[in-house]
Amino acid sequence: MDTRELILTEARKSFSENGYAATSLRGIARSAGVDVALVPYYFGNKRDLFVAAVEMPVKPAEAIAHAFAEGPEVAGARLVDTFVGIWEDPATGPAFVAMFRSAMTHDDARQALAEFASKEILGLYARGLGDIDPEEARLRAGLAASQLVGMVMLRHVMRIEPHASLTHEQVVALLGPTVQHYLTGDLGA
Repeated sequence: MDTRELILTEARKSFSENGYAATSLRGIARSAGVDVALVPYYFGNKRDLFVAAVEMPVKPAEAIAHAFAEGPEVAGARLVDTFVGIWEDPATGPAFVAMFRSAMTHDDARQALAEFASKEILGLYARGLGDIDPEEARLRAGLAASQLVGMVMLRHVMRIEPHASLTHEQVVALLGPTVQHYLTGDLGA
């Protein structure tokens, strides 16, 4: 593993376990066994390192392309299935929980996560909708994302019942039609 990847691995671990505020560049360097000057050399500052850490647990383009593979007309349930699977996966879920918690309490983390979601996630959703008006595509993407983010906040971040105990299949069955409506249905606006 090269130095940059080693730093990034330790950063993900620290953000996940300690949150944004308690994570320091010095602590990450110590855990990675590298000189602290290498962290800003590769990533600039803590916010940029956080952005890099958010981007890496999964490859959004691949996950979203999979959800839209059979076309936007049937992407709702597939999008929910993919999104929920990422949050339930022990390799990716805890990092996302930590990132969302950090974003709720620290402006730098919130800004970094918002930038990532806006540029990466919503843009990919909008492109998955095909050849429609770009403004409508962003609106539809945001509406679909609001359902997904709301559910993961209840299930994984705040762990509110009965949402936290729903099975994967139940979440897909409950949210799939609503997400599908937001993607391709009549918005009445």
